[in-house]
Amino acid sequence: MSSVSPVSLPAWGQLAKQALALAPIADLLNDSGRNQRLHLSAAGITADFSKQRVAGSTLDTLLLLARQVDLEAHRRSLLEGGIVNVTENRPALHTALRTPAGKGLPGIETEVQRTRARVADFVSRIRDGSLRGCTRKPFRHVVYIGIGGSHLGPELAVRALGTDRRLDIRFVSNIDGYALSQALDGCDPERTLFVTASKSFSTLETLENSRTARSWFLERTGLADGVANHFAAISANVEAAAAFGIHPDNVFPMWDWVGGRYSLWSAVGMPVALALGNSAFDALLAGARAMDEHFADAPLEHNMPVLAALFGVWNTNFLGAENHAVLAYDERLTLLPLYLQQLETESNGKRTRVDGTAVDTHTMPILWGGVGTSGQHAYHQLLHQGTRAFSADFIFTAESATPLLHHHRWLQANALAQSQAMFLGDATTQPEKQVPGNHATTTLVLDRLDAYHLGALLALHEHQVFCQGVIWGINSFDQWGVELGKRLANPIHEALEGGESRMQDASTRFLINHLRAFDQSSASSGSQP
Repeated sequence: MSSVSPVSLPAWGQLAKQALALAPIADLLNDSGRNQRLHLSAAGITADFSKQRVAGSTLDTLLLLARQVDLEAHRRSLLEGGIVNVTENRPALHTALRTPAGKGLPGIETEVQRTRARVADFVSRIRDGSLRGCTRKPFRHVVYIGIGGSHLGPELAVRALGTDRRLDIRFVSNIDGYALSQALDGCDPERTLFVTASKSFSTLETLENSRTARSWFLERTGLADGVANHFAAISANVEAAAAFGIHPDNVFPMWDWVGGRYSLWSAVGMPVALALGNSAFDALLAGARAMDEHFADAPLEHNMPVLAALFGVWNTNFLGAENHAVLAYDERLTLLPLYLQQLETESNGKRTRVDGTAVDTHTMPILWGGVGTSGQHAYHQLLHQGTRAFSADFIFTAESATPLLHHHRWLQANALAQSQAMFLGDATTQPEKQVPGNHATTTLVLDRLDAYHLGALLALHEHQVFCQGVIWGINSFDQWGVELGKRLANPIHEALEGGESRMQDASTRFLINHLRAFDQSSASSGSQP
């Protein structure tokens, strides 16, 4: 990673000047040559960048910026296994998880292929009923327990792609007991498989939920030996999983060279295969691999992830967009904004450069969003007439998911109309009805939403994140900011359990004492569950 600040580069200064003299998007769209440069297709996805607020000359300068940070060399380093996670001194090899046999990176290909085969065999035996529970009943329910990256990716994929109804697959991440209770409701313990995903097998939320799930199973079956049959783990800590009661044959590796938010392509993606079969997971990998190949081979000016990253930098650092909205016009992609929120903000929500110095420009904007036309009757009001600068992505499919084609046409029409309204605006003479417009948006159209195209869409965003990290000079593969709250929670939990609270700040001490008093009052009145 370069230690040169992007602000010091000639292209950065040129971009700052160009941002002061930009024409409105409506005028820019009159340039057919510019528009043609901003329409790309790759891996079954068509990207329309023409409603970005960039002239042809600005696009040239953004590409110059990419070359001045040596983006192409960084791309090679990522794909060839270089040390791109500098604070933890390791590579980020999520792309190696989706390479076909015989084309992987030396030193890890054998383990990747072995694990893929083990997962496929395990899934096949669960789905065909040859691998059964401790009372010899075939599995009907799967409760997948994880959090963060090891949870959002699989749940998004299963929600987006559906199941073939052989197995009822449920997800738990929050330590809120209500979430686990809901997931267990209606499950037959003799026909339930639990899958715990935790690299360290010590993540607080995941471990507590797994322990409670184990207690639930034991209380209802009385079969202590049954844990080995009913629990599997995806973890790097085989010893801890074994101590929990999981048979080593049911423990699948999660390597330290794959971050949680990039782990869907590993054994963490097992729920996709359980839901639809191994062929669906293979198609997910194939779609991501197709986008990898496009990212690796396409020139910067025709490279979809690169251009998406450059426009993100342009909007954030030069046009003042502090918010980015992901607007998915497909009910199956309801979880996509949450998934991208974690992928992008945990990766690039950084204030320190790779050389340890403070950044001298903003990095990741706040990312949020929603699904379908529902948002048009809610937060789109803010987008159209609010005062905050933002950018947005519209994502939908060309092919309808149902025979209700007229519904799909209305869905597409609304997506196109909203993106049009965001740049066009409305200059009516009535002040309360005026819409300023001139907001930059990108439209991504998937040919259809299946495993292949979903894989390509997620890989597109992974590479976009990486490119933006390179430009900002930050490490997109660590997440030290999430650790502080975890450390502070331990002594607070001890205080809530009756321990010492004097070392806490005045506000936290007051709240701890309030909650302890409430517990005591509830216990004495007999109202506590």
